[in-house]
Amino acid sequence: MSQDVVWLLAFGALLLAFCLYWAVAAGRRSSTAADFFLAGRQTPAWVFVLSATALSLSGWIVLGHPSLLQLGGFAYGEVALAAIVIPLAGILFLKRQWLLGQRFGYTTPGAMFADYYQGELIRLLTVLIALVFAIPFVGLQLAAGGQLLQTLTHGAVGAIPAMWVLGFAIFVCAFLGGLRGVASMAALQCLLLLAGMVGLGCLAYAQIGGFGAFNAALARLAAPGPAAAPSLFEIPGVIQFTAGLGKQAPAGGLWTAAMILTYSFALMGLQASPSFSMLGFSCRDTRGFAAQQVWATGAIVGLVLLFFATAYGLGGLLRPDAPPVDATTAALLALAPRQPWLSALLAIGVIAAVQMAAAGCVSTTATMVTLDVWKRFFRPAADDRAQRRIARATMALIFIAALLMATFTPVAQVRLGGLALAFALQLWPVLAGVCWLPWVSRPAATLGLCVGLVAVLLTEPVGAAVAHFFGFELPWGRWPWTIHSAGWGIFCNLLTCAVVSLATRGGAGRRHRDGFHRYLRERAGLPASKQAMRPAVWALMLGWMFFAIGPGAVLGNDLFGAPGAGIAAWKLGIPSLWAWQIIWWTLGVFVIWWLAYKMEFSTAPRKVA
Repeated sequence: MSQDVVWLLAFGALLLAFCLYWAVAAGRRSSTAADFFLAGRQTPAWVFVLSATALSLSGWIVLGHPSLLQLGGFAYGEVALAAIVIPLAGILFLKRQWLLGQRFGYTTPGAMFADYYQGELIRLLTVLIALVFAIPFVGLQLAAGGQLLQTLTHGAVGAIPAMWVLGFAIFVCAFLGGLRGVASMAALQCLLLLAGMVGLGCLAYAQIGGFGAFNAALARLAAPGPAAAPSLFEIPGVIQFTAGLGKQAPAGGLWTAAMILTYSFALMGLQASPSFSMLGFSCRDTRGFAAQQVWATGAIVGLVLLFFATAYGLGGLLRPDAPPVDATTAALLALAPRQPWLSALLAIGVIAAVQMAAAGCVSTTATMVTLDVWKRFFRPAADDRAQRRIARATMALIFIAALLMATFTPVAQVRLGGLALAFALQLWPVLAGVCWLPWVSRPAATLGLCVGLVAVLLTEPVGAAVAHFFGFELPWGRWPWTIHSAGWGIFCNLLTCAVVSLATRGGAGRRHRDGFHRYLRERAGLPASKQAMRPAVWALMLGWMFFAIGPGAVLGNDLFGAPGAGIAAWKLGIPSLWAWQIIWWTLGVFVIWWLAYKMEFSTAPRKVA
């Protein structure tokens, strides 16, 4: 067995021992169902900052983002600005959800929605979204981890056995520790993930010869000639009215401004998901909210994505000897012969990303099934011991379903996994009603959510498969008009919600909802001295989105020099689109700082009780 494999297994054993230790310690402190489900609402600020950042990133950042960079170049690289977009959901909704959780004792978002909108269907739809998010999402994370272990151990460990062992280890940790144990583990795993990405980026620069050599290699790649790849340096237009993937390929690549915008919207579903809401409910106070949103995700993660993930994501294109695997695995394989211990340590950081995403999703989803379905409709008088027993059984079922799907129906799992973030985004209008807009009625929120979910299905392969089963073919493929399914879903959702709200406004339901909003205004409303800033702040945010991830992003193609003109013509010494992304990331950190701190969207409320 080679040294890199020995080191990998040794570091893996240490990580597992650490996670088990924290799970057992957390389990001993979880004497009640509230402790097990929400860590007794005592999650410290620093744990929230790290665990929420981990949940916001998951495996898609460390594995998916660099690989898509390798395929889509700097056009896809615009998605790195999701480091600004993702925390926007938390800035707008998390503090107000936390206040309502403290006031009314909500344990799950489904309970909050059912109480606010006075309807049970929306509770069940929220559980459905959580399950659709968790099962394929967890399976995809575990499958990626298993494949990574098989590659890094040179086949000594098979992908499927590795996946099952990894899944069992994560299940044991969630089973023993509940949300307290998961959050504690995620804090360390977040640090491992970020350190791993920084390390891989530094190694990629070193292998190419430094930052200057990296830019010189980019210039050669973009230079006119038979080997030129101009599509890697340009966004191929604002929108392309194609029939969708599988029917008609977009010219110049998929990543138009419309795709970048709507894919970024899909990633906003990470902090609109039920799992993230429950992590917020578990917090002792709101002190960690702004720090996580602005500094941990916006500033630090944005820096890592733009400078370090870019290096090893594009490094495979700049090195002819790169193996034909994903960008992260290629970087680890290149390092293993020279520094086996370092390669193994960085690989553990990648596997940590898989662990924390899976454990967090399973723990919170099991809680929702237990409280919003089993306890609500079947055993209202269930005691703490019975609730924890059902939650643990549900965890086991979710893990088994995810692993079986990954083992025997990987294609179906990938297709369902594509629904996860787009489905979670459809909760935005529901959350907006609870936190900000009392005119959003129960029929509007419920019907809008249903229509949005159907629109997502019909623009993903799952919808096409269902249509084919019933004997007809959809006239479009996946993501028609280069618009992600999340974009189609949220457009139909918002349109339905607005129309139905106009027809159902007023009545006893409105008076009931107004009581919630009076409470929120008293504790989280904007002071009179800052009311005049509201239009300017919203204009600033919308302007940033237009130029950073919207139609205005195409200006970055050659504003700072034509891609193929060489370093001498690049005004900032790097490709124009990369410079554009760095500038708008810097401005984006300012925007979310202004919203979170100056506009007090994420600061401590004036009072809680």
